[in-house]
Amino acid sequence: MSQFEEHSHRKNLFSVSKLKYAKGDRPPVDCILCGVRDKEEIVPNLSIATTELSVVSVNLYPYNPGHIIIFPKRHILSYTDLTEEEALDIHRLTQKTLRILESHWKVQGFNLGYNLGKNSGGSIPHIHEHIVPRFPNEAGFLDVFANTRVVIYEPYGMLEELKRLWDLED
Repeated sequence: MSQFEEHSHRKNLFSVSKLKYAKGDRPPVDCILCGVRDKEEIVPNLSIATTELSVVSVNLYPYNPGHIIIFPKRHILSYTDLTEEEALDIHRLTQKTLRILESHWKVQGFNLGYNLGKNSGGSIPHIHEHIVPRFPNEAGFLDVFANTRVVIYEPYGMLEELKRLWDLED
């Protein structure tokens, strides 16, 4: 490994709870997102809003403040299995989420996407879209000097604010 390669890999700091989750310590349900949909008590629920077809939720382990996931209520694994109605519903919810984050949080950039398929890096076998706000000057001390990212964000605290903003958009 060259000296450049040795120093070019980002390190990540995980909260203890995320590390347990990454190792498979999860609520004993068939699907975490179906557990959110069904409001199972053993599954952390950060739902902001629901429609007849979809759920909008704060991501329990966010990459950035305001990291949202949107998923169909129907348990499906493939993007191609979405009905046109589900796809349109998710699209409309995505637009509303972007409007809220742009107007109230002054977010000027986003990463939107799905982790599709077994080798995509996704950890939940239920299709879901990620909306990750991007902020100016995200690089902090650890990003620059230690090539490490720390996310300081309490998703339950963010939930109430996002629910309030969601209701204002109706």
